[in-house]
Amino acid sequence: MRQRQDSYAKGLFITLIIAILAALLAKLPYLDIVGQLVIAILIGIVWGHTCKVKPQYRIGIEFSSKKLLRVGIILLGLRLNMADIYHAGWRTFLFAGILLSIALTFVYALSRLCKVDKTLSLLTACGTAICGAAAIVAIAPLLKAKESITAVSVAVIAVLGTLFTLIYTFLFPFLPLSPYEYGMFAGGTLHEIAHAVAASSAGGTESEDIAIVVKLTRVALLVPVALLIGITAQRLDQKEEEKKSFAFKKLPIPWFIFGFLFMSAVNTAGIIPVNIVENFVTFSYLLLGMAMAGLGLNVELTVFKKLGFHVFYAAFLGSIVLAGTGYCLIYVMGL
Repeated sequence: MRQRQDSYAKGLFITLIIAILAALLAKLPYLDIVGQLVIAILIGIVWGHTCKVKPQYRIGIEFSSKKLLRVGIILLGLRLNMADIYHAGWRTFLFAGILLSIALTFVYALSRLCKVDKTLSLLTACGTAICGAAAIVAIAPLLKAKESITAVSVAVIAVLGTLFTLIYTFLFPFLPLSPYEYGMFAGGTLHEIAHAVAASSAGGTESEDIAIVVKLTRVALLVPVALLIGITAQRLDQKEEEKKSFAFKKLPIPWFIFGFLFMSAVNTAGIIPVNIVENFVTFSYLLLGMAMAGLGLNVELTVFKKLGFHVFYAAFLGSIVLAGTGYCLIYVMGL
């Protein structure tokens, strides 16, 4: 029993070390665009292929990749202030909703057209449309996705998000957009929160503020999308004779998402002081970093060669469509 607990703790400790290292590296120039979650999964992949991880440590690593993931997502809700979304107006919400729907549909359809696995297609579509790695790891359990599939999806979105962030930053001086419009554009079309913040900073404070609001609106839409996917996945898994006895309690609903909403409500109500909220959000990213490290440690690089290229092309084209649609909507909706 003592030996089991020791192995469990060592597995957790490995993911903690990787998460801390990722957080430190994410503070460096250029790497701050990539973000600590993506860096954590990359370090995990390298660690898993260069250092032998004992099989008995896997129990602690699995705890990080599954249980700590949920706690991290719940605490991340403190970053979302529903009042900011409300004050931004219904047009902002509609803008985010339209872009999410188009990206989700287009990337999934194109991935399937390229004969990409259904689960990988849907995870990559969600990562493109909603909020990158956070959306992928939140929805993966609903689809019973293998960790290798989840890792490929996260890696694809990481590369694309970083690439488009650099392109946006370079193009900003040449785009006929005001700082406010550019912030809307970045927040509505980039993959991760880190990407939206990094790209929008080129337009100044006004640009960055509205980019965060639009991006967090997309994050909030993770809840209904996750619920819809959970219900659909459960129905598809049932056999025909079981459909008559469909039970709500059997749905693979991500209940931790409601924890995410609750923490968002707490933040909106202003119950917790701002400095404490910031500490909780930092801690949530540490937990998510440990979860990403766990994913990376379980990845086989051969999976990337087998699954990664076609889905990358689909997500790349989907990201271009997302950017083009967002640019056009800014003028059509008069945002």
